[in-house]
Parts: sequence; C-alpha cells; structure tokens
Amino acid sequence: MKPTLLILAAGMASRYGSMKQTEGFGPSGETIMDYSIYDAIKAGFGKVVFIIRKEFSDSFKERFGSKLKGKIEVDYVYQELNCFLKGELSPERTKPWGTGHAILCASDYIKEPFAVINADDYYGTNAFVKAAQFLTEQCNENTYAIVGYQLDKTLSEHGTVSRGVCEVDAKQRLISIKERTKIFKKEGKVIFEENDELHEVSADSSVSMNFWCFHSSVFTLAKELFESFVEKNHDNIKAEFFIPIIADQFININSNSIKVIPTSSQWFGVTYKEDAAGVKSNIDKLIEEKVYPAKLW
Repeated sequence: MKPTLLILAAGMASRYGSMKQTEGFGPSGETIMDYSIYDAIKAGFGKVVFIIRKEFSDSFKERFGSKLKGKIEVDYVYQELNCFLKGELSPERTKPWGTGHAILCASDYIKEPFAVINADDYYGTNAFVKAAQFLTEQCNENTYAIVGYQLDKTLSEHGTVSRGVCEVDAKQRLISIKERTKIFKKEGKVIFEENDELHEVSADSSVSMNFWCFHSSVFTLAKELFESFVEKNHDNIKAEFFIPIIADQFININSNSIKVIPTSSQWFGVTYKEDAAGVKSNIDKLIEEKVYPAKLW
C-alpha cells in the first residue's frame, strides 16, 4: 500500500497577509505545494489529501484538480472549528484549532501510513525519498518519525517563526519536542521568546518543520488528546492543539518511539511577504540545476 501525503493548507496566513498557499512562485505559476506533490509522486506516494477551509475549496479544486488527474489520487478535507468537539463552541472562537486538530479532521480519509507537511514550506526531494522509505518499510503502531532540519537553516530574515525544537538521543530517537512560537536571530545567536523573556537555543538543534510520518493509529490518540485539550482550553480562544502535543504523549507510552530522520534537503518557506522573493530565487536555482523542469505538469 502506497503512503499518503497530507498537506496542511487551512492556515489563515495572518502574518503573510494573503492566500500564500495558492500563490505562484514557479515560472509557470507553480505553488510551493506543486513541488512537494511532484517530489512525493516521484518518491512513491499514492494519494494527496489537502486539509483546507471550506471557503478555499473552489480555488484549490480549480488549481489542482485537472493537473493532478491521472498522476495521483486526490481528496479535499475541511478543517472546521466544530469538528470533533463535544458541546458548544465559544462564539468568540474564529482561529482554527491548530495542526493536531487538522490531521484529526482527515481521519476518515486515511487508512494507510502517511506523511504530514505544511502547504507553504519547501522540503526538498531527499526528504520525500527518506519519508517514503520509512513509511513503507518501518512505520507501525509503535514507530513514527519526523524529518529533522537544522534550526538556523530554517529561520526568516524578516521576523519571528514557530518551530518544534527537538531533543534527540544517541539512537536518533525523539526524546521531547517543544513548540517555540517566536524564534529569531539576534547578534549571531538564535533566540526564542517565551512569557516576555528571551532564551538562547543551539543553532544546530534539530527541528521539525511539520514533516511528520505517522501510522493511521495516530488518529485514535489524537482524538483522545484533543477532547482533553478542548476541555481544558474551552474559553481560551487562542489555544492551539499542535502536532507536538500528540508526539510528546506518544513517546511517553511504553515501547513507542519517534525516529528523527535527518535530511540533506534545503528548506525554505514563506512566513512574511518579504520571504517571497527568496522563495522564487531558490526555485529558479533548482530549475537551473535540473532538479525540476521549468514546467512541472
């Protein structure tokens, strides 16, 4: 059974200011997602599932429906605020519940091992090859994985970013992961802000760029944790249920482990409008190096 690629594309892009998920960065208007899907198909993935908001539906189907037909199976899933909620939703809540809730929304559409990525991050060919190999050969109910990137190679020059900073043991297994929501460079150091205080973090730390590899059994755990999370955070309209919350609980269960898969792939992405020029330049360079054709599809 071929693995599935789950693309998280329901974010509101508040810092970017427009619909960056479907913005064209390639010479023929290719999105960052186009390059991820192209790499996934070459690596052996058999299906792509887009997690989107309902109001994005028409633009996504128009952009991807015809070009992917016959190349890979496609599904669209809506991340809606009331999905998997028990009881009434706070009327003030408008922000999506986060990445952990997003993958839970896809539980009816995925029965095989699958990878999770962000729509607005470029991950690189090598990362998809390694993920596909893990998902087809090693992934099971007790063994998941993340693709690890070096922290200082994942920052933006134009503002703070959010990263899942990993602690890794000698066997390249994840010990813990902490979501740091405000990371930036300052005077040659990598800093994160928490509770209005600044802390230094090692520049070569392994971080998750939300490229996860899961067995479908993760949905059962995610459902249990999300219900508990909502119970504790029902009145906190900004609370988000991140994937690392699921990962931390998973590795605390006996005999479970998450493998950290290092990749040589170059990462880049768009958090701020100012990042767009760099993304276009990087894609042009990859085309010049014959990593991708000038027109993907």
